[in-house]
Amino acid sequence: MIFRVELARHERVRRFLERPSVQRAVVIIIVVNAITIGCETSATLMAQVGGLLVAIDHIALTIFAIEILARLYAYRRDFFTDPWNWFDLVIVVVALVPASGPTSVLRALRILRALRLVSAVPSMRRVVGALLTAVPGMASIIGLLLLMIYVAAVIATKLFGEVAPQRFDELPDSLFTLFQIMTGDDWGTVAKEVMSHKPWAWLFFISYILISTFVALNLFIAVVVNAMDDAEPSPSEEQAQAELVELRDEVASLHAKLDLLLERGTVGRR
Repeated sequence: MIFRVELARHERVRRFLERPSVQRAVVIIIVVNAITIGCETSATLMAQVGGLLVAIDHIALTIFAIEILARLYAYRRDFFTDPWNWFDLVIVVVALVPASGPTSVLRALRILRALRLVSAVPSMRRVVGALLTAVPGMASIIGLLLLMIYVAAVIATKLFGEVAPQRFDELPDSLFTLFQIMTGDDWGTVAKEVMSHKPWAWLFFISYILISTFVALNLFIAVVVNAMDDAEPSPSEEQAQAELVELRDEVASLHAKLDLLLERGTVGRR
């Protein structure tokens, strides 16, 4: 009997935390807290409304701590099976560390609370999950890209080290310059500087840009997009999740009715 009553309490807390209105309220508090922490970087605002900003920050942190405790109470052991719960727990624990003395550097990490928006918004969770699933495929592309840049840097150092020593004198300089070119940052200036001494150098730069930017980077995009498509829930999965929530509510309601009947039966016997 006591176990069922306790189970019903856990279920009521869980249903409360899973309400869309409660989740929206948490998202709003996260956004407001992120804005206030950003405002604290302004000396003018701190001089005018510093006390209010600090008070909002403390209130938001208190709400986050209470929410984590409520989730621990509602989910119990299941709380630690979800990586996003660990993510939220670490952020709140870091925020609770006193920001003075040896741990004063942690004060700057308070803005990490804004990252809780990722775990609070389902669409953001799906994006992050898709990126994590795409890591193995991206690792191969990164290895290929690094190998290509290294080969191109060795060639560029040999060919252009004398005519453009500030850019291709040694291998580290060539690696940095080629990374700059790959991002499209003022690559035309670099190419013209080398071509003023070696007119045929355009062959090297155009080939390198085509391979690095239009091939390798597009492969990154393809892998991420494919992972996003796989992570997007199908309509049947969304329907199954909705039915699961309804079924859970029905079970909780039946537990509550059963407990009520048992209590009435006990009173009647007395």
